[in-house]
Amino acid sequence: MQKRKLGDQGLEVSAIGLGCMGMSAFYGDPADEGEAIATIHRALDIGVTLFDTAEMYGPHTNEKLLGKALAGRRDEAIVATKFGVYAGADDGRSLDGSRERVHKAIDGSLERLGLDHVDLYYQHRIDPDVPTEETVGAMAELVEAGKVRYLGLSEASPKTLRAANAVHPITALQTEYSIWERSLEAEILPTIRELGIGLVAYSPLGRGFLSGRFDSPDELDEGDFRRVAQPRTSGENLEQNRRIVARLGEIADERGITKAQLALAWVLAQGDDVVPIPGTRRRSYLEQNAAAVDVGLSAEDLNRIAAELPEAAGDRYPPQGMASINN
Repeated sequence: MQKRKLGDQGLEVSAIGLGCMGMSAFYGDPADEGEAIATIHRALDIGVTLFDTAEMYGPHTNEKLLGKALAGRRDEAIVATKFGVYAGADDGRSLDGSRERVHKAIDGSLERLGLDHVDLYYQHRIDPDVPTEETVGAMAELVEAGKVRYLGLSEASPKTLRAANAVHPITALQTEYSIWERSLEAEILPTIRELGIGLVAYSPLGRGFLSGRFDSPDELDEGDFRRVAQPRTSGENLEQNRRIVARLGEIADERGITKAQLALAWVLAQGDDVVPIPGTRRRSYLEQNAAAVDVGLSAEDLNRIAAELPEAAGDRYPPQGMASINN
């Protein structure tokens, strides 16, 4: 597995990571624990080092699963988790970036993961009611205490990134980036490159749509959040976006690779500071995804993709979700 450096702080990770969320949350019934753990172990075996989770996945159960899977193999992994989207708060707040919450959250994550530190700690969503300086200042205290090695933000605006980086170096921004989600290219990508911040791209396969995992949300399990009010796979947008997948499949077939591999190779080709974290519950998909590092795309390939694939139709989240990004 190839390696890449996230940011200017020296954090080296595998060129493709593993998003663990779907093993425990949001995609219908939780994955079979045995297969999920086997998938994490297989990821380690083939050189994947970056594993992504969050306290709200489950909530809490995904961190426990990852911790169980990494028992005895901690030194092989770069563990990233997130705080700040809080389920079950007594005051009803869904976002909490307060200093008190930062310290409480890391202690809970470390306990569930069975670790004495995490490698990369993100604020999951920006809390508009708490100054960035307070949140990142508290996160910096975790670095000083040895509980965290590197800091990250998720779905942050250029303004927030600059304010955060002025308090403590930010190593990575996690945001959605894929062949059909490129809104960060205008302002966010230039900002993080100016500041020396790496990009961790979540949902690089469009939550399974770009890989052909499903053609219609009606095919998905009951309880899968992709069945409900996802603009890009709803109404008129669905037919437009099916054309993206169809053309992606034609180009992939010409190369003798899967749609997923082509989509991941596109993300990898956007820069050596970009690390996609496709999620999967199964070893077979993990191995297919990891093989994307060996798919080289030339400038001609990238120009062809840009010319031949239609633009995505619809927002990537419903209105409430869109309100929580780029803050």
